Amino acid sequence: MKFVLLLLACFHVARADQLPNIVFILADDLGYGDVACYNPGSKIPTPHLDRLAREGMRFTDAHSPATVCTPTRYSLLTGRMCFRTGRSRVFSGVGGPCLIEEGRLTLPAMLQEKGYATALFGKWHVGMSFFDKEGKRIEEQGLKGVEKIDYSRPVGGSPIEFGFDHFYGTACCPTTDWLYAYIEGDRIPVPPVKQIDKSLLPKHPYANDCRAGMVAPNFDLEEVDLVFLKKSREFLSSHVKEAPKNPFFLLHSMQAVHLPSFPAKQFQGKSNSGPHGDFIYQMDWIVGQLTKTLSDLGVADNTIVMFGSDNGPEVPSVIAMRRDHGHDGARPWRGVKRDQWEGGHRTPFIVKWPGVVKAGSTSDEIVSLTDVFATCAAITGTKFANTAGEDSFDLTPVLEQAPLKKPIRPYLLQQTFAMKLSIRQGNWKYIDHKGSGGNNYERTGEWGMNQYALPDTDPDAPGQLFNLKNDPGETRNLYSKNPQVSARLKALLEKSKESGRSAPLPGK
Repeated sequence: MKFVLLLLACFHVARADQLPNIVFILADDLGYGDVACYNPGSKIPTPHLDRLAREGMRFTDAHSPATVCTPTRYSLLTGRMCFRTGRSRVFSGVGGPCLIEEGRLTLPAMLQEKGYATALFGKWHVGMSFFDKEGKRIEEQGLKGVEKIDYSRPVGGSPIEFGFDHFYGTACCPTTDWLYAYIEGDRIPVPPVKQIDKSLLPKHPYANDCRAGMVAPNFDLEEVDLVFLKKSREFLSSHVKEAPKNPFFLLHSMQAVHLPSFPAKQFQGKSNSGPHGDFIYQMDWIVGQLTKTLSDLGVADNTIVMFGSDNGPEVPSVIAMRRDHGHDGARPWRGVKRDQWEGGHRTPFIVKWPGVVKAGSTSDEIVSLTDVFATCAAITGTKFANTAGEDSFDLTPVLEQAPLKKPIRPYLLQQTFAMKLSIRQGNWKYIDHKGSGGNNYERTGEWGMNQYALPDTDPDAPGQLFNLKNDPGETRNLYSKNPQVSARLKALLEKSKESGRSAPLPGK
């Protein structure tokens, strides 16, 4: 083992003058069971993600920081749990402002300081500010807000204000929310001209998440992810051509597989699992195209590729895919997007780092997407202040398969849209509230979650306690049977809330 560590140390020294490129591919609403290498029973082929796992490390106990998209994205970019902002938002229109506080260090800004060229192509969804003709910030989220936009004014809260050199994408969910238009930098070069005609859109169980907003002439709902892919590939190609010795950081933030499931025409019918299966198949193909581009440009050997998802799978996609195709995007966990149970936030996470990460390796270390911040800091030799990365832990010892005396994380925090919290320590998981924390499991009907409701085995308890080793399906609430454990984890949660951090102070 000492010899292996010596080799790794030499590897880092050898590359000290050439920092690795970093590509993070972020899928949307992709569940643990949606990827074949995580789910042997998957009905959808994901050959490119399977290959990425064979060439890198597959994490089996990785988590999105939140059970919905906006707070997860804040946490990925800052290494800090979003509930600490005191703001609970999932933006759906043009009402802002951005959740990222002025002066807060972000992942791209940190890498920018180390000489990285930084780019984001795709969904932002951390909040932007749009202005009317009088220069006032628009606060309405819906159609009325979009109709007030003065497109001659720059957009506030754009990614280029937070460390990205390049941005081309959307304010919120690309094919769901009220503004169907591309933003380049801090401008909308092609503004919307009419309200979207939903009668012209595909009709299937996965097509009902599209708000009747304003659409730009160049905004084809079936081509959005292909546009993002084109932009990412152009950035990679131009950067390698113009500045081959300088590192780059690319955050490719997909629309897939957030509803509505509108795969491009060349992917329709390819999965034999309906439109949502085709959308997952397209998402996987895009991963393959990005990794192929890295290889074609000759930079794959010095590029770290990370892949993750912002939360678990959506309610209608899980219900319809289980019913119609025998595919379970949440398998084997209880819960889905918005839920505090594992299915709401335990997600695929794969890291490929040639020469460092052992090909075909797996890790059961408990990790969060907040950890990307401290991990990239360690990889690039960056020191950050104690006012940054408050919930981020360095994963390089895991990636290098160094012997660990204790887990990387002393505990894991999770949050819901409503900022309800849970804490995980080892096999014990304490949920600081009753119920799912998200979806209504009393709701009946076609899209009701009542069909998946489980009996509450401790109905008088104010919270929930599960032992995930003995009960990975979270079926037996042990809150009252293990009061000392419940009290200890509750106290640890409160201490973390009061201290403002879960990670140790930098340098400690």
